This record gives sequence, structure tokens and C-alpha cells, in this order.
Amino acid sequence: MHRQDFFYALPEALIAQHPLKDREQARLMVIHRKTGSISHDIFSNIDRYLPPDSLIALNESKVIPARLFGTKQSTGAKIEVFVLKKIDDNGAYETLMRPLKRLAIGDKISIDGTDLAVEVIDREKMIVRFNVPDVQEYLLKSGRIPLPPYIKREDTADDRIDYQTVYANVPGSVASPTAGLHFTDELLNKLQNQGHDLAKVTLHINYGTFKEVEEEDITQHQMHWEEYQVDEEVYQKITEAKAARRQLITVGTTSCRTLESIAKTGKLSGQTNLFLYPGCAFKMTDILITNFHLPYSTLLMLVCAFGGYDLVMKAYKEAIQEQYRFYSYGDGMIIL
Repeated sequence: MHRQDFFYALPEALIAQHPLKDREQARLMVIHRKTGSISHDIFSNIDRYLPPDSLIALNESKVIPARLFGTKQSTGAKIEVFVLKKIDDNGAYETLMRPLKRLAIGDKISIDGTDLAVEVIDREKMIVRFNVPDVQEYLLKSGRIPLPPYIKREDTADDRIDYQTVYANVPGSVASPTAGLHFTDELLNKLQNQGHDLAKVTLHINYGTFKEVEEEDITQHQMHWEEYQVDEEVYQKITEAKAARRQLITVGTTSCRTLESIAKTGKLSGQTNLFLYPGCAFKMTDILITNFHLPYSTLLMLVCAFGGYDLVMKAYKEAIQEQYRFYSYGDGMIIL
């Protein structure tokens, strides 16, 4: 398929800039693959659509407050350092920095409100070295939540809670697994009381998730790498559920890619660059819960692969007509 097949025109007013006060009151689009029908509900009623004794896979990766702001020591210029990935135990990190044009190798940046300092050691790859071996504590104290680029406002203290799932537990992501944002503790308890079970997996989302597919032939796209981990006990629960023909519901494209990566490689941990697009088969996922995704994105392509291209694009058109809220803080869908 071609890149242009995954374009749709979205009114800017439908891009959610703030979350709902009550997470589970988000709207829910229900897509039935067998019949091709589309219906509408609210997320708190998700249990109406889950087969009995389902197993629900949740990505418990936690968003790191990865944005640091500081001052270039030689000139006083204001610099943002967006921490992406630890490279070694001597303070080296891969980052995004802006404005990059003001920086050169050897430049040092003092991070506001801390004793933290950064030296640029590779401008092209935006690799820096901090004056401490690990910056996690500094990020938790002084970092800012990295809201997606389509949210046109500064982050607030509320986003530290709102942009995390209620079950987030393993720090490592720079973007939230947003399909899970609709769940509350009360909703998860209700589902468990009804006989559904939970399986916690981890995939740390990196900034590449926002990258558009640029190749006209989408199969030529180079997918970004992300780290994942599934405990043996959890995977045993999953394999037992599949053997018993219980339905496996993956919450979000990240949970889906984690389990489909394991099905492909047999490895319970490591890095994955699995790219799922129309024509690819799904070995683990029976039902997918997700949000509405950006045009040209690998996330939209995954959803089209699972739900069927024509049906999913029809659903997106209907979502726009029905004034659904889009993207990270937007509404959700379940594909049955």
C-alpha cells in the first residue's frame, strides 16, 4: 500500500488539548470486523464488549519527565534538553536539543534549578554527557512531562498524573501508551470482578512513535527500535489463555506489538522494530483497544492491519463526523 492511503483530513478543533476530568467517560467507538458495523458508547461500558473470561494485556511502562531546561554557560542562551536514552554508566545520554543551531561540541549547559550540568559530546547525534552517572532522580524532581507535539500548550503539574496510566509502574517511556489512559482503578476492579484477568507487559515508547512514514511504499519504512520485557509468569498466563481459547485483548498498539514481537521471535525481552501494516497477520491479539492516531503514522497502519483498511478508514471518517476527540487525550475505540 502507499503512504497516501493513510491520510485523512482532521479539523484542528478535534485534537484534544486536555484530558477529560473523568477518564472512563471518554467516548468509545465499537467496530465489529465480522459485520462491518460501527456503534458508539462510552468507555466505562467497555465490559459490554469483552467476551467472558478475557485476558487483558496492559503496557505498564511509565512516562519519564524527560524535558530539562537550562542555560548555555558561555552565552546565556536558553536550551531544552529532551532526554531519550541512557548510553553508558558515565553520564552519556541520547537526547533531543533545541535550538540545536546554538550548540557545538564542548558546549556546556547548566540545568535550571539544579546542580546538573550537560556537555555536548556529539552534536549531530545529540549525545551529551551529564556531570552525574544517572539522571533519573533529577528528571523526577525537575523534569517536565513531554507532551506530544500536537498538544499546543505547556505541560502542567496535572499532566504528571493525567499523562500516565493508573497502572504505570516501570519508568522508561517518553510518550504515554494512551489507549490505557481511559482506565481507572474502579473500572479495572470491575472487570476483574466479572472474571477478566490482567497481564502486565512493558514496552518503553520512544520519540520515534511520532515519526511519519515518509516512503511512498510503506513497506520500505524503517521502524524505530523500542525495548520490551514480559515476565515468564505473565507469558505463561498468556499462553495458557490462548491454549484455552480465551480471548486476548491488547490495550494499545504497544501491548499489541510487544506480544506479536514475542510470537515472531520467541524472545520475552529485548528490542523490537516490528512494523505491522495491512497484509500482516496477528498471532496473539484477538481484540484491540486503541485511540485515534495521526495520518501517515505506523500506529494508524497497525490499526488498519488489524481492523481491515476499508473498515478502519470508514470508522475514522465517521469519528470526524461525530466529533470524536482525537489523539493522546482523545477518545477510544475497540475493534472486535
